[in-house]
Amino acid sequence: MKKLIQTLVLTLSMLSAGFAFAEPVNINSATAAELSANINGVGQKKAEAIIKYREEHGPFKQIEDLMKVQGVGPGIFAKNRENLKLASKQAALGHEE
Repeated sequence: MKKLIQTLVLTLSMLSAGFAFAEPVNINSATAAELSANINGVGQKKAEAIIKYREEHGPFKQIEDLMKVQGVGPGIFAKNRENLKLASKQAALGHEE
């Protein structure tokens, strides 16, 4: 019985970790906290670099542009590609055509 409970707890833990990425992160509107929490391999410093890049260059035009941010290379991009989405801040707020 104890083994069954341990297995169930482990399975539920693994399932809940998988659901953490169920909703893709919008790289044009996410906060540093959202970026670091939802992009595997991106911590606070890289998240801040993503926001700084956005502020200096405008919204990302394609998700691959994320690799233009120093510290975000093909490896991080490949691990997260399915969890990234792209919309401008205005579109996210409903202000874009």
